[in-house]
Amino acid sequence: MKSSTPARPPTLLEIAWPIFVEQTLRILIGTVDTFMVSHVADGAVAALGVANQVIVLALICFNFVGIGASVVITHHVGAGDRPGAAKIVATAIAVNTWIGLIGSLTVFFMAVPLLRFMQLPPELMVYAKPFLTLMGGTLFMEAMNTAIGASLRAHGYTRDAMVVTMIQNLLNITGNCVLLFGLLGAPKLGVTGVAISSVCSRVAASIALWILLSRRLKLMIRLRDYFVLSLPRIRRILHIGLPAAGENMTYWLQLIVITSFASRLGAEKLAMMTYTQQVQRLVILFSIALGLGTEILIGRLVGAGLFEEAYREVLKSVRTGLLIATGAIIVVAAAAAQLLGMFTRDPVILAGGVFLLRISIVYEPGRVFNIVIINALRATGDARFPVQIAVFSEWCIGVPVAWFLGLKLGWGLPGIWIAMMSEEWLRGLLMYYRWRSRKWLDYAHRSHQQASGNLLPLVPEV
Repeated sequence: MKSSTPARPPTLLEIAWPIFVEQTLRILIGTVDTFMVSHVADGAVAALGVANQVIVLALICFNFVGIGASVVITHHVGAGDRPGAAKIVATAIAVNTWIGLIGSLTVFFMAVPLLRFMQLPPELMVYAKPFLTLMGGTLFMEAMNTAIGASLRAHGYTRDAMVVTMIQNLLNITGNCVLLFGLLGAPKLGVTGVAISSVCSRVAASIALWILLSRRLKLMIRLRDYFVLSLPRIRRILHIGLPAAGENMTYWLQLIVITSFASRLGAEKLAMMTYTQQVQRLVILFSIALGLGTEILIGRLVGAGLFEEAYREVLKSVRTGLLIATGAIIVVAAAAAQLLGMFTRDPVILAGGVFLLRISIVYEPGRVFNIVIINALRATGDARFPVQIAVFSEWCIGVPVAWFLGLKLGWGLPGIWIAMMSEEWLRGLLMYYRWRSRKWLDYAHRSHQQASGNLLPLVPEV
């Protein structure tokens, strides 16, 4: 198979900046939805926030194949095995399609029980149910998009994913304006209109990614690829992907439980948390971009056997991430009132959100250690340690301390924020110690040997 991937290895900046723009635009989809729905009612925003937690949880289930495939692909690219990388791409797309179909059916038919589990106030169900049903029914397309996007990024085509997300944003904003506010003679559909707009933009993104897959990687997925799957390749993907899914899953399950604590505080506090998290995500994007860029770079270095260079590269990424994230959260905290004022005029929600963003000056640097180093450990093949620490830290510290401070002592959202902040820093420092200890080297050697050995098929290909 011919490949048009550039021969010169890309730098971290070249990989990371399109990822930053892409992730910014991707999060902007949710932010724009929240901003526009805020013109309906704060209760509608609270309902959207809870429903989106379910959607995000489903996306994490799909993302583990994308994460695992991305790492394995970078190992093959680093080892110079382009045909091996192409086989991983085909397997990842096929597997994720099946997982996506299962996820779509589950969310579509279980929307109401899921929302009740999240302790959504009954009066907000009228907003959340149609949104979750429509978004859930089309999640299988997002599963395919995740696998294709991860494959393109692993080959160095980070700008392509950025452009697709940009187009998706424009379509989503346009659709929201038309269906939410009834422009151009369209009916005013409220939150349901937002869901329809999101679904349409998701379809357009899927079509664009399939075209790019064919043009960039010269790869066509055949119908038989969905039914005849290579178990050795699936095992390699799952070796990285399942622990990654476990780590992400436990984080979001923790967040769902903590969100249920905020629900007990009332719709006003739930809206406050939703608005604050939307603004806070603007800062998290910097760490996410550096983390994903570092993962791609470290995966290639491991595939090429350059372990010492990989070690130094991660420490450099952490220093860069700390500087950027700290600077960004200080700017956001200074402009907190103006940023939150884009969503609501409620003085109580504004005051509480400003306070949460200001104490996040301590929160965000701790997140850098986790995002950057966990991605790096994953790229070496050391994928189990992060999930083991996450289960302990989040469920033995994050959740119980959030309950104790937020509900038992009555500190409310500030107490919940302090609990999440403490857990983030503990876990982050443990990740930093793991990288400095070099215990990941055994996994890196194994990953390098496996990618190099795959220059010749390990088993007969079907």
